[in-house]
Amino acid sequence: MANSSVSAPVEGKNKLWGVITASSVGTLIEWYDFYIFGSLATILSTQFFPLENPTAAFLSTLATFAAGFIVRPFGALVFGRLGDLIGRKYTFLLTLVLMGGSTFAIGLIPGFSSIGYAAPILVLLLRLIQGLALGGEYGGAATYVAEHAPANKRGFYTSFIQTTATMGLFLSLGVILLIRHLVGVDAFNSWGWRIPFLLSSLLVFVSIVIRMKMHESPLFAKVKAEGKTVKNPLKESFGKKENLKMVLLALFGATAGQGVIWYTGQFYALSFIQKTMSIEFVQSNYIIAIGLLLATPFFIIFGGWSDKIGRRNIMMAGMLCGILFYRPIYKQMYALSDVTTMVEVPSSTKVERQTNKNEAGETQVVQTRERHFSDGTIERKITSQSVASKPVEATEIVLPTSSFWILVALVFVQVLFVTMVYGPIAAFLVELFPTNIRYTSMSLPYHIGNGVFGGLTPFIAISLTSLPGATPFDGLWYPIGVAALCLIIGLVYINKTTHNTTND
Repeated sequence: MANSSVSAPVEGKNKLWGVITASSVGTLIEWYDFYIFGSLATILSTQFFPLENPTAAFLSTLATFAAGFIVRPFGALVFGRLGDLIGRKYTFLLTLVLMGGSTFAIGLIPGFSSIGYAAPILVLLLRLIQGLALGGEYGGAATYVAEHAPANKRGFYTSFIQTTATMGLFLSLGVILLIRHLVGVDAFNSWGWRIPFLLSSLLVFVSIVIRMKMHESPLFAKVKAEGKTVKNPLKESFGKKENLKMVLLALFGATAGQGVIWYTGQFYALSFIQKTMSIEFVQSNYIIAIGLLLATPFFIIFGGWSDKIGRRNIMMAGMLCGILFYRPIYKQMYALSDVTTMVEVPSSTKVERQTNKNEAGETQVVQTRERHFSDGTIERKITSQSVASKPVEATEIVLPTSSFWILVALVFVQVLFVTMVYGPIAAFLVELFPTNIRYTSMSLPYHIGNGVFGGLTPFIAISLTSLPGATPFDGLWYPIGVAALCLIIGLVYINKTTHNTTND
């Protein structure tokens, strides 16, 4: 590995904050583009897949969502190589254009009722492009910021990039709720869901304008000027024993565990609230959004703290919290919507019927049976049927204020675990590898850990709970098991004071 002495601050503070802002805005928009699909998974399952089996349709949507994660490591290899050969700036400009274009295109695809199985096939292809683009984005942005930052505050400054994933999810939820409010529920479910995808083109344009004004990373520019760039970053990263060892340690000692904690605390939590608990759409999104907003500052707190006490202990503590507390937390969440344990108020039961048009223009009859319970919980059983299809049934739970805020608190605690594992990890990964192969070397373990181990969490967890005889909490064994493996490897093999400058 390349060695040097100390990394002095390479930029003035004003210029450094400009670098962080430009990198973060673009990365936030890429995460928004990537996560808008997951945030709308419940609706998309009714748009792009046949409705005969709603559970299968939802699982198919989650599988398509997961496909974008599975290809992220390939994007890390392709764009990581470009980043180490031609530079950070132009590589993540390219990823931004690919991400924005594919997101915009998803908003234009006709539904299953119009073009049949061509719809999910086209969505899958575009989702794969999104995954490839994101595979190149994060490593570039984290590396770019880290290579501008002073080494003794690298955890603090890179933590702002770490907030963008959660804020991208928050932005996607906010846009969805705003559009749904403006166009109405029926219109949103019919065609309004497309608007958040189409808005991507405007957001990406703004980000491209900002990023075009950025300069190349000074550390990479120095390496390039000195002729120390490598001709084959892939061979250098994975063909040399010492570098490959660090890649494997980063994956199995950190990023795989970090990935399952991230996706359990945010996306699986959303899926669990919407599908297993059947919480009403708007209320479920508000719960996640508020939890995300309250916890986001802790990315920066834990990132800055890692500059003082090291990255490892904070990340391992976050994994341990998930291992110990996920099942108790999710049991408490489930109890809030379990109407079998509540006292019904029979006199308040009412039934309503209404007629509307679905996306295919067919007349649809919707019957809603509403029950009230003594604690203020409301259960709605909704049956929809058109002339050409079988009845589709859905359950919707509306929580009272007290239960709503308890659920927000339970989500907040999970996101707090996320901030512990995710806040310091960009600085941790950057410091493992030398500058001339850093983009490639850090991107691959990050995107395997997050894209494969983490991104598959909602799909695997919900699949496990769908097995005969399974409980609503059996899906948690997957993230708990992966986090436990990473915790053991991380404690044994990662130096507890990892925040060095020897690879600058």
